[in-house]
Amino acid sequence: MSYQVTARKWRPMVFDDVIGQTHVSDTLRNALAQNRLAHAFIFSGTRGCGKTTTARILARAVNCLNPNPKNFEPCNECEVCKENIEGRFLDVIEIDGASNNGVEQIRNLRESTRYLPARGKRKVYIIDEVHMLSMGAFNALLKTLEEPPPHVIFIFATTELHKVPATILSRCQRYDFRRIGLEEIVGRLKFIAGEEKITIDDDSLLIIAKKGDGSMRDAQSIFDQVVSFCGTTIVAKQVGDALNIVDQELFFRVSDILRNKDSKAALDLVQEVVKSGYDVKEFVSGLTEHFRNMLIVKTTNSTHLIEESEVHRKRYAADSPAFVLNDLLRFIKVATDTENAFRFTSQPRFKLEVMMVQLTKMEQSVKIDELLLQIDEVKKKLHSEGTSSTGSNLLDKQFPSIVTPKEVFEPSVEYTSSQPSQSSNVVAPKPKFVVQENQPRYTFVAPVKKIEEEQKSEPQIVQQNSNISFSEIQQRWSAIVDEMRKKKISVGTILGETSPLDFVNGTLRIACGDDFHQGTLFRNKEILAETINTIVNARIRIEPILHDSGVPTKETHRKTESKQSTIESSPISTTSIEDHPLVKKLYSDFGAERV
Repeated sequence: MSYQVTARKWRPMVFDDVIGQTHVSDTLRNALAQNRLAHAFIFSGTRGCGKTTTARILARAVNCLNPNPKNFEPCNECEVCKENIEGRFLDVIEIDGASNNGVEQIRNLRESTRYLPARGKRKVYIIDEVHMLSMGAFNALLKTLEEPPPHVIFIFATTELHKVPATILSRCQRYDFRRIGLEEIVGRLKFIAGEEKITIDDDSLLIIAKKGDGSMRDAQSIFDQVVSFCGTTIVAKQVGDALNIVDQELFFRVSDILRNKDSKAALDLVQEVVKSGYDVKEFVSGLTEHFRNMLIVKTTNSTHLIEESEVHRKRYAADSPAFVLNDLLRFIKVATDTENAFRFTSQPRFKLEVMMVQLTKMEQSVKIDELLLQIDEVKKKLHSEGTSSTGSNLLDKQFPSIVTPKEVFEPSVEYTSSQPSQSSNVVAPKPKFVVQENQPRYTFVAPVKKIEEEQKSEPQIVQQNSNISFSEIQQRWSAIVDEMRKKKISVGTILGETSPLDFVNGTLRIACGDDFHQGTLFRNKEILAETINTIVNARIRIEPILHDSGVPTKETHRKTESKQSTIESSPISTTSIEDHPLVKKLYSDFGAERV
């Protein structure tokens, strides 16, 4: 006898042999036992999950000549069953819907249904890939499908159920076939290997089953390929070579590289991947699954959801504590975006190199609520110390990652003095803005530093006119708005919709009605300060804040100071994190997003 592939040689012959579809097999057996068999069925599911096989078993069970079938399975020994297995039985007609999808073919089928079966009890029509039929063919089948002759059974199989018209679906009993589980595929392959006298280890079976991706037929075809390459003794290393599967050790090396933030080693690994002939997209896909496995272990503190060998499960359990949960989520997002980008690039290696360097340069995630709690503790210590210089040193010690910038910009604003005794050009204090390379904006490293420097490490301001009062600023506010409109009309217009809130220790707080107004004034603080200084003849600082519009009363001022004092002296609550002034500044001034 000529050689037969495993998928054909070991095709299930009874319902019990159909792997992973017990819900279908049990229903069909019960229908046969109770004589409640429908006249039309539609089997849907992914490739290689047993749709056509189950249809053939049902066709044999319906026409089996055995008067006492065991568990209502076909006996596969009578003449009808044997002819059916050999494809010689005239009353079971299999049609390929892809090549017989026209109206004429369906009309011929409809005409043939009028004739009684030649030898069996029923005529069974099995139409594979039924979704390929044309709309005219479906329409031609409707009446016959709804009211067929009593001796006819239709069985449709499809991998794309959504393409079948609803009028067809409503006339059939629908059975959804599931993807076959990994353990079920491994068990079936192990049984076949034992029957074929093939020695294969569990790791090899696991690799083949994962490559099958829920399809028993695909897994059996891969099994045949591996046997042809390795012979009757198979080990995991040979399976990887035969299928050109990326070695799992490479993924664990990536974990070590990211832990050490070694960009050079990352590029060397890319070179090794390309030199070994691995598919770059498959490598990134495997890397995504690698990060997913670490995420599972980190989240569940267990490895039972990981589809890997026991050795690799132990390694995941040992390596996952070294990574932060949010970092793993970011790794998965970067890898997924890179995999999607491969479709639009002619140089996938370059994309992979950029991804690896980006992962090694990615800073560790910071939880904003924890960071703000630490900042509030520093505020209390600053308040107890009583000196800004000591507090600045304390802030540097408390947040070393924030105060070690990659690049610092120090813009300056010049003011012209009207007093002849002082220098004609006095340079105002330079606010520092920290920028870190490759810093994702949802970690808030740079914004928090900027705000903290402005709020806590403000240099002393020397007023040109120490007698300036808040009431004088209020009286000259209209003049300030008019002058600002002349210099920059957009800022002047927004300034006209705000009002001065208070003036304490050389700082003028401006009440803004919404985030847009506050952000605009914040970005134009220099020109706004210069305009106000010119009108009131004094050097003061500007601080736009969110506040109800209108001129505040003394009671409002006291409430504002009391609220500010409470915020600075008490730790932040996780339930009111959105109301914290630092978080509001992150949202309004830096476009921060909650993750």
